[in-house]
Amino acid sequence: MVDSTPRRALVTGGAHGIGNAIARDLAAAGWHVAVLDLDAEALEAMMGQRNLHPIPCDLSRERDIKGAVAEAAFDRLDLLVNNGGPADPVCGPLEELSLHDWNRWIGPHLTGTFLMTRECLPALRAARGCVINIASTRALQSEPDTYTYAAAKGGVEALTHALAVGLGPDVRVNAIAPGWINSRSEPLSEADHALHPVGRVGKPSDIVGAVHYLAEAGFVTGQMLVVDGGMTRKMIYD
Repeated sequence: MVDSTPRRALVTGGAHGIGNAIARDLAAAGWHVAVLDLDAEALEAMMGQRNLHPIPCDLSRERDIKGAVAEAAFDRLDLLVNNGGPADPVCGPLEELSLHDWNRWIGPHLTGTFLMTRECLPALRAARGCVINIASTRALQSEPDTYTYAAAKGGVEALTHALAVGLGPDVRVNAIAPGWINSRSEPLSEADHALHPVGRVGKPSDIVGAVHYLAEAGFVTGQMLVVDGGMTRKMIYD
């Protein structure tokens, strides 16, 4: 008998950018999608849209995560996408970086990924589902004054393979490391595109395609898929 029950997904950071593209694509494909985000106004604009269930959530707060997962009320969860957290990678000079500011990145990106996965685990196990963590190529390379974002995304990469080993075979866990993704449709120069061996800057749809691949790739777990147009493989000299 064919199971006609719609598949279920939970996407954090789903009101904007890459997360929003993922959530809307899954919903368009018939998935029932819980969309978690800190931006209440953006979530309000998504109310009533087909297959989308917007839920406010601060990923740095354990109580918020527990409440949001309870509100989603999924007894089975086919896909968890941990994407939420500040998108701006620049935290400023190290000597001016406070512990509070450090935790502004580490809390939602890394601790939030741990808490959300832990909270969703019974539903993921019931569906033999998978987790996709959105890391970054900044886990592999850096610019000045990006300590917090690099540490958070590097932690997400390491947590990904630890979860894959610990939760298998019931749950697969992988990560995607986006490179330069133009999620705000900002004007770009020829030089920007030329930095990439594929000849262009990335689009949110490039990450959406990677999500679909990993959601179906039953023999892939513990991996970080770099989606960056080859940029991290290109030697660049000033």
